[in-house]
Parts: sequence; C-alpha cells; structure tokens
Amino acid sequence: MHFLKLISTLFKVNVQMAVAYRADALINILLNMMWLGWELLGLSIIFSNTNTLGGWGFGELLALLGIFKIVHTMMMTLVWPNTEKFNQSIRDGSMDYTILQPVSSMFLVTFSRINIWRLWDIPVAIILIFIGINRAGDVTTPLSILYFLLLIVCGAIVIYSLWIVMIAFTFYFTKFDNNVTLLQALLDAGRYPVSVYPPWLQVIVTFIIPVAVATTIPVRALRQELGTPQTFMFIGIAIASFLVASQIWKFGLKKYSGASS
Repeated sequence: MHFLKLISTLFKVNVQMAVAYRADALINILLNMMWLGWELLGLSIIFSNTNTLGGWGFGELLALLGIFKIVHTMMMTLVWPNTEKFNQSIRDGSMDYTILQPVSSMFLVTFSRINIWRLWDIPVAIILIFIGINRAGDVTTPLSILYFLLLIVCGAIVIYSLWIVMIAFTFYFTKFDNNVTLLQALLDAGRYPVSVYPPWLQVIVTFIIPVAVATTIPVRALRQELGTPQTFMFIGIAIASFLVASQIWKFGLKKYSGASS
C-alpha cells in the first residue's frame, strides 16, 4: 500500500509536468501514429510475398506487434527517462539523495520519471492484439487468456530485471552510458517470433537473455501452444530474473562511493 501511494504521488507529479508541455505531447502522439502506420505497412509488404513467417500468419504477427508495443511502451515510459536521470545522478553524485530516502532506491530509480503521454500506446496495443487474434482465427479459452495475461506480466518483469542489471553496471563503470541502448538492441529481437531465428539463437533469446518471454511466449499462450508446466516455468524465470537483478543492484550499491568520497 505504501508503494502504491508513492506511485500515485509520482504519477500526479509527472502528469503536472506533462501538462506543461501539451504541444510536445501532441506532436509525439502524431509521430507515434506515423510509426504505427509504417510498421503495419512493413507487415503488409512482407505478407504480400508470403503467407507465413516462421509459421506465423499476418494476424498472429499483428498480435505480436501489439505485445511488442506494450513492452516498447514500458521502455519509453519508464526505462528511457529514468535511465537518463540515473546516469546523470551517478556522475554528479545526486544519487546520494536517492539512497538516503527511506524507500527502496531501486523503486525510486524506477518510478521517479514517468513519460505520461506514451501511455496512450497501451490501448493501441490492446486493439492490435484483439484484431490480430480475431484475424488469425485462433480459438481462445479463459485459461489461455489467463496464461496470456500472466506471461505478459512475467515478460515485463524479465525486461525490468534486464534493465536493472544493465544500469547496475554503471556503479562499476561510471561512463557506461550505453546501457539501455544495449537493452533496446536485445529487445528488437522480440519484434519477430523466435521461430524465425536459428535454433541456437532461439535458446539464447528464450532462456539466456529471455527477451522472447516478453513477446513471443504470451502469443503462444493465446494460441494454446503452452501447457501449465511451461507457463509455470516462465513464471519461475521471471521470479528468478527479478531476484538476481535485485542482488546485482544491492552489490552495485556497495560499489557506489558517493559525491563526497
């Protein structure tokens, strides 16, 4: 409850900041619509030359694009703005103030900046998922929808954990400014189903750097390709990812020397 109140407060503060720059928000929304049109055009061109891509049809790729947009929205809403603030705080020593607060430093680093206007992508992504599933003709059941929602949450936790690990490296290498660029490059692999990649790369993006857990795996749940054991395995991967990331963050904090050192 304490964390929910804090998130609510930080959200209100960021809304006030966003309202101060309404024209910027409008321009960025229009740019997003343009990019969405470009992505849909790309899919249309691909499927004008083939019926399937890695065994997936146009509708399923459309649903995958919707899930990818949810992950991308999380990156643009939380990860990018807070990474920039975090890197700056390490260089100028203002991270001291974050550590001294009576709240988890990882929590504050995560939610201090929220790019409010990017949240409009969420309903767009949900519409894409619905249209994609309907067009694919896949039969969904209450259980497959439940697994789908659980795996989306798991995917968000995995991506969040990867981000925490990436920015924690900044405690060791102060000039490690390209931390999120690396994460974004990894995430781009989730734009397409893992079946388009060679087997060795499928193993990497599913289990070693589990980007596919955030994108391909939830759609496979909707297609009823995953059973209960596999779903619980990915839930386990998400929990393990978060625990490992938390420990790496704590070790990184011990390396942080502060502005006064």
